[in-house]
Amino acid sequence: MAKLTYRLCVHELASGSTEAILTTNRMIEAPNWHPDGTTLFVNGDGRLFSVALQKPVLVPVDTGFADKLNNDHGISPDGTLLAISDWSQTGTSCIYTLPISGGTPQRITLQTPSNWHSWSPDGKTLAYAARRHDSYQICTIPAEGGAEMQLTSGFSHADGPDYTPDGEWIWLNAERPGEMNLWRMRPDGSKLEQMTNDAPMNWFPHPSPDGKYVLYLAYPAGVFGHPRNHDVELRLMPAEGGASRRLRAIFGGQGSLNVPCWSPGSDRFAYVEVIPEGAIG
Repeated sequence: MAKLTYRLCVHELASGSTEAILTTNRMIEAPNWHPDGTTLFVNGDGRLFSVALQKPVLVPVDTGFADKLNNDHGISPDGTLLAISDWSQTGTSCIYTLPISGGTPQRITLQTPSNWHSWSPDGKTLAYAARRHDSYQICTIPAEGGAEMQLTSGFSHADGPDYTPDGEWIWLNAERPGEMNLWRMRPDGSKLEQMTNDAPMNWFPHPSPDGKYVLYLAYPAGVFGHPRNHDVELRLMPAEGGASRRLRAIFGGQGSLNVPCWSPGSDRFAYVEVIPEGAIG
């Protein structure tokens, strides 16, 4: 297998330019942007790292016993807490929260597997993808733990929930036979609307903080799941739906854009791309 290099990148909407913030041989994934705009968070090798934009190096975050993190993690709206998805104690992915500076994780979901994806704008609710009754569906739970609410059913797979900044909608990607499209629904699961209807397999929609756009990842038609190390596109569409446009074609996929990744000002977003050995770029 070819040696792979991973680049943590920031794309600027206005200019269309991309800057590689950090390049490493360690597999890194799923950048989040801290609400203060100064720092990105990524996972790798089962752990979490912060990357200060002024000094972009991987700094380990103390996640206590949680040392088998996947790439579903993020930051509370007030910047004080991290949500992580870890399987070190449960054997399958479980959601925990902990202080942004590190510490002992507090278990949130009793049922597993549960993969975190979004925090409601008021900080009170977590949205996630969870396998229940043999398929992944979208659920929510109070941020301090409590009763789980399943919002979707009938899809063969639903994933990637992310709240709009006004809290009025949750975007998601959901599969019906032969197609993976973007949808949105109210936070109680009502008024489900299909937002894409095209050939690509569309994943991980992320509404921008200013409410204008939705960023997402598009695989070629016929590519099921969300495999890593694949040709994909980063695409942008209006928040109310409509025609999308390609921003970047990259080699990546799983781990490139799984979780909320917009800058607080909505002018930039972060992603991870993969560079195979010998590739130019």
